[in-house]
Amino acid sequence: MLAIFIMVILLVINMKYRSRTDIVSQILEAANGGATKTKIMYKAYLSYAQLKEYLSVLVENGLLEFEKGTQTYKTTSKGLQFLKTYSQIGGLIVPDSGTEK
Repeated sequence: MLAIFIMVILLVINMKYRSRTDIVSQILEAANGGATKTKIMYKAYLSYAQLKEYLSVLVENGLLEFEKGTQTYKTTSKGLQFLKTYSQIGGLIVPDSGTEK
């Protein structure tokens, strides 16, 4: 139990300063395949107020879609393209270990 608590604390410390782009990426990852607001909120480590703002913007911009029947959000093809590009950019800016001294 203590190990889980320590892992959660370390995760929160590491996620203290996230960019909006990082948050969007985490939301899109959480919603990939379909997810409720609650699931997205917990996976992206957001308050409900923050989540509502992000969901609204992402739906308006076509990165997420809301399925009324199941009350779930799903990442669209445009959202998946965003995730792919985000991952590629992340790979370019993270220095290789051992190449720089």
